[in-house]
Amino acid sequence: MPRHPSPSAPPSRWSPLIRASEGLLVVERHAVAMLMALLSCAILLNVVTRYLGMPLYWIDELAVYCMVWLTFIGASTMTRLRLDFAVTMLTERLSPGAARLARIAATIVVVLFGIGLALMCWLWFEPLGIARAGFDAREFAGQTFNFIYTERTQTLNWSTWILYLILPIFALSMTVHGIANLLEDVGAVPRIQRATMINAEEAVS
Repeated sequence: MPRHPSPSAPPSRWSPLIRASEGLLVVERHAVAMLMALLSCAILLNVVTRYLGMPLYWIDELAVYCMVWLTFIGASTMTRLRLDFAVTMLTERLSPGAARLARIAATIVVVLFGIGLALMCWLWFEPLGIARAGFDAREFAGQTFNFIYTERTQTLNWSTWILYLILPIFALSMTVHGIANLLEDVGAVPRIQRATMINAEEAVS
């Protein structure tokens, strides 16, 4: 499956961003595959231990967090592969020019959503605030009433902020992929040709 523009295509100043998006896509596809394997193992281990009468109480929570990360990383991957959900009842009836404008507008919304989510994550995590508190989670919570760095999961006893990192990661990756898609939509860079039909297994393999 070709993943890069034809070598004869003229170079563009936006090519580094496209390469960054494609590199990120490779990482995401490996991450999705690993998370799917981990989730499957967790579920299988849960079944086996329950059958033997020795259930591991933390397995369910691990499976939930695997599913959460899998969902967000998968959503970012599908955005770049242009396999995200879309309602095409209107655009199918538009002229090619109007359909192209609608596609550009939809991509702009994706980019704005990613940027907005990234800003909200910045306010939520308050990296400068925790730094001013000397990376003391209790001191930071006492000053700001933001308990993100003091909360822990119920059974795994992990710091929840580590698990919440998927949100800023998703925001940044979706923004990068959205900008890459937008550059292709407006014709600033050649659109990367992929296989016409692709299923979920091929998307992560």
